[in-house]
Amino acid sequence: MERIPILRMGSFLLVTIQVDMHDQLAMTLQDDLTSAIAKFEARGVLIDISSLEIVDSFIGRMLANIAAMSRILDAHTVLVGMQPAVAITLVELGMSLPGVRTALNVESGMELLHALSESPEETEADGAAEN
Repeated sequence: MERIPILRMGSFLLVTIQVDMHDQLAMTLQDDLTSAIAKFEARGVLIDISSLEIVDSFIGRMLANIAAMSRILDAHTVLVGMQPAVAITLVELGMSLPGVRTALNVESGMELLHALSESPEETEADGAAEN
């Protein structure tokens, strides 16, 4: 079965999607990622989608679900490398991806994860806003 690698970088997990996402692969990634967050007690997840040229509504929902599950497991999610066409498609589909923060590249995404994991006030504010 095809799988997307999940790399551990300290207290963060890095996922780089280098293949076209199909529904089964997205569901496998969701399962693998939530298991890895729990296993490694990860504080953040960075998902690099710079290779994705197309994101349909199912993949968009899967990304939002991954962020929601990560949040429940006490980890932040940052999506990086979104191509303009993907952003346009998500907006046209009416998908806001709640709980998913974005950054332009991996470096700025990691900086954001570090800032989020070191700021307990932000975490409490996020929880209050989402309830």
